[in-house]
Amino acid sequence: MLLGSIEAGGTKFIAAVGDEEMNIIDMVTVPTTKPEETMKPIITFFDQYKIDAVGVGSFGPIDVNEGSETYGSITSTPKPFWKDYDFVGGLKEHYNVPIAWTTDVNAAGYAEYVLGKAKETRSCLYLTIGTGIGGGFINQGRILNAYSHPEMGHLLIKRHPDDTFEGNCPFHQNCLEGMASGPAVEKRWGKRGIELAGRSDVWELEAYYLAQALVSYTLVLRPERIILGGGMMKQKQIFHLIREQFERMLKDYVAVPDLESYIQPVGLNDQAGIIGGFLLAKNLCVKQRNL
Repeated sequence: MLLGSIEAGGTKFIAAVGDEEMNIIDMVTVPTTKPEETMKPIITFFDQYKIDAVGVGSFGPIDVNEGSETYGSITSTPKPFWKDYDFVGGLKEHYNVPIAWTTDVNAAGYAEYVLGKAKETRSCLYLTIGTGIGGGFINQGRILNAYSHPEMGHLLIKRHPDDTFEGNCPFHQNCLEGMASGPAVEKRWGKRGIELAGRSDVWELEAYYLAQALVSYTLVLRPERIILGGGMMKQKQIFHLIREQFERMLKDYVAVPDLESYIQPVGLNDQAGIIGGFLLAKNLCVKQRNL
């Protein structure tokens, strides 16, 4: 079984071919520009192999409703040139194979659930905090989708009393992404997060917003584990601050696992999205065999 995977990000696309044991055989990275410019080298890459299925995790919003006329498309994204792009339809023009289609965070979260830090749990909330903020919830092996996929990064949150930053989201003034994403941190403080590693006030404020969101997700979803990934979470000192703030805000209202195990960094590092694509593609192959 030869599997294809695409991690479609706002800055770059990563395409990979792997086997059913999740071993990466080959990989290519392409800048995210216009659809035709980005997808052409991706197709050229896959044309070298006889793949059995493809798993795609894409930036969004995307249409994941299989009964919808626009299923498989990127929809209302602010990313230039990609609004209403028929991603799955474009792939089907080249490959007559099953295609799994979900968000980039759903794919990464599923990988963490199956093979990463949430392995052997029944439910996992995965969040990425980087250029944007997104989240996916996996419960008993199933990715949560309803009318569409969750947009957890746009949860409205309470501003810190001492924070005068106006927010960085063009849609909502006080949403999590607008207040705590990488670009929000850079705009507020005038430097990138990696340049602010030694500033305790930066990470205490970041932890305040993230912990606030995690309390809300905990009360609504009651996950068994929360995994935090993305570039901002490479500042490992923030995990202790998040756990402290979380405990203070939750006030023991509901029971949660020990916080050291409940709120954790990623286990699969930067490969979670690609591995998630492989896993979802493999699931389609297995399902097709059993029909």
